Amino acid sequence: MEKKKFIKEYLEPIAIAILIALFIRTFVVQAFKIPSSSMEPTLLVGDHLLVNKFIYGIRIPYSDRIFGKSKKFWEWEKPRRGDVIVFIYPKDRSKDFIKRVIATEGEVVKIIRNKIYINDRLQDDPWGHFSMPRSSIEDYAPAKIPQGCLFVMGDNRDNSQDSRFWGFVNINDVKGKAFIIYFSGPDMLNILRPWDWSDIKWMRFGKFIH
Repeated sequence: MEKKKFIKEYLEPIAIAILIALFIRTFVVQAFKIPSSSMEPTLLVGDHLLVNKFIYGIRIPYSDRIFGKSKKFWEWEKPRRGDVIVFIYPKDRSKDFIKRVIATEGEVVKIIRNKIYINDRLQDDPWGHFSMPRSSIEDYAPAKIPQGCLFVMGDNRDNSQDSRFWGFVNINDVKGKAFIIYFSGPDMLNILRPWDWSDIKWMRFGKFIH
């Protein structure tokens, strides 16, 4: 009786809590940490953020290994220009990347002297940040975005490996939309050194991602 009581009062609640946490992490919201400067100044190294995992549809875990490609269901909306998304890196599917959507399927994108043109129309680009007088990549030849794909770039245009280098992102490989910073602390290079409360970026807590 004591064993059954222990299982019912202690192990069952723990097991249920673990299952709920796994469900939320898989299908609802997941935490990610920013390891590089490719999205500065929007996202800084050391930012911890939450990603909405169901807004673009619920991705079936490991479906890419089973079916050869990722599969989703209940797709509420598609990624739009300006969204900050987390996705599976096309060149190494064991890694997740975070970038901003610049162009969507069917659109023709080109970049001339750091200016973005979509379907031959100059775009307002309030997100692009250039640390050098002229970008290391000034021009990008016109390219039509294939069906079911996205063209993404980092906000730190002079220091971002993105679609300009390795191509398009399959929409089914998008894990979710980043929406809020819940913590911001020491960057990865400094995490092992002694640090104190002054290293925490308090003003970034609760900041919505645009």
